[in-house]
Amino acid sequence: MSHKRIPKRKAAIAAGSVAALGAAAILLPHANASQDGSSTNAAPRVLKATDASNLASQLQNLLGDAFAGSYYDSGTQQLVVNVISGDKNNVVVQAEKAGAKVREVRNSLAALKAGAQTLKAKATIPGTAWAIDPKTNKLAVTADSTVTGAKWDRLTSTVKSLGADMATVKKSSGTFRTKVAGGDAIFAQAQGGTVRCSLGFNVKASDGSPAFLTAGHCGVAAKQWSDSETGQPIATVDQATFPGDGDFSLVKYDDPNTQAASEVNTGDGKTVQITQAADATVGETVFRMGSTTGLHDGQVTGLDATVNFQSETDPNGVDTVTGLIQTNVCAEAGDSGGSLFTQDGSAVGMTSGGSGDCTNGGETFFQPVTTALQATGATLGDGGAGAGAGDQAGTADPSASAGDQAGGGDAVGGGDQVGTADPSATAGDEAGNGVGDQSGNGVGDQSGAGDQSGTGAGDQSGIGDGSSSLTGSQ
Repeated sequence: MSHKRIPKRKAAIAAGSVAALGAAAILLPHANASQDGSSTNAAPRVLKATDASNLASQLQNLLGDAFAGSYYDSGTQQLVVNVISGDKNNVVVQAEKAGAKVREVRNSLAALKAGAQTLKAKATIPGTAWAIDPKTNKLAVTADSTVTGAKWDRLTSTVKSLGADMATVKKSSGTFRTKVAGGDAIFAQAQGGTVRCSLGFNVKASDGSPAFLTAGHCGVAAKQWSDSETGQPIATVDQATFPGDGDFSLVKYDDPNTQAASEVNTGDGKTVQITQAADATVGETVFRMGSTTGLHDGQVTGLDATVNFQSETDPNGVDTVTGLIQTNVCAEAGDSGGSLFTQDGSAVGMTSGGSGDCTNGGETFFQPVTTALQATGATLGDGGAGAGAGDQAGTADPSASAGDQAGGGDAVGGGDQVGTADPSATAGDEAGNGVGDQSGNGVGDQSGAGDQSGTGAGDQSGIGDGSSSLTGSQ
């Protein structure tokens, strides 16, 4: 699904690597939030995920040290706030009055963060990751398939040293990798061949020039980027962070007249406006777009995650990245930099890396957009909308019925993707025709994303798996 920028002289890169929301606007099973230790009988408010995130931030300031994390129960559409308190003190009462469901837990945020620091000091092993899981009130530690023998023993002994009920550890069948190889594919020539990544979101740089965000490991891999594998560079990396405190790049368009619209092309002449950047909330439903595997959805499972990638340049080294969003949304090589967003058009993150694939599932980590914007000084903003090369125009039809909203589509290789469209979907929830190499037979009367391929580091083709979202294979 191509999302175009519109330079004055020609159409080129996408206006945010996001796809039609309807392709994954499925009716998800209701999650049952644990009610053990609940400290309130008051009726919590029904909230949208974005509103729940805002309320959580306010309550964190209000509760202070008593705040022990929060998550969004997508089944009941309620914000659940963990507190360290044996009494119904004033701040807890205020939290209840504000509309949150309050429950008492054992581990404070300070204790969990201290545990994460111990893991960093003693178990920074390639193929490991950890994040605070507010649903369990523990550190969720994951080890990929390469963590065996002495490495596994070292990790588990460190977890055990944290004390009972402080952390859980599980094995992942895949291998943690950055997903270099692309939303909309962007290309660069680097040592070793062609690198393919994804454009994340169009932004304005601090000097007002048009730019876009993508993954930091892409910006480190190459300086100049093109919108086609053999095309001339059209954008140059201005800032790149990887590894360390994030995985993000700010890439400026070489043509200062580029109209980098803050919108998403959903195909079939329809667009979705990206209106804001938003912090992720554990439990909320999110959507990811990547040029290898197309559109997928899932839930946020952890925040402030630390991931220890095997170094791409040093076989004995480790690239540690902190401050990431952890999800159960799948991704594969080629999806780096792709957009993570919500149904209401909020930009949430860019794909960093993970383990597994879109056939068997896995864990995927994302760079928060809000952090990247703050660090680079860039802003989301509409630099101009319109059509590029005749294939971008108009606005998504808010009156489209459920039958008109597409499922995933046939990615090349077959496998009809059937998703139950949400009849309450808004204008931004409708799928559209892929542009360029993309093809597929969508459910309803619109088609979904299909095959996107490239050579070098990112020769990928999508393969349908018969599920409600697109898949891809290396």
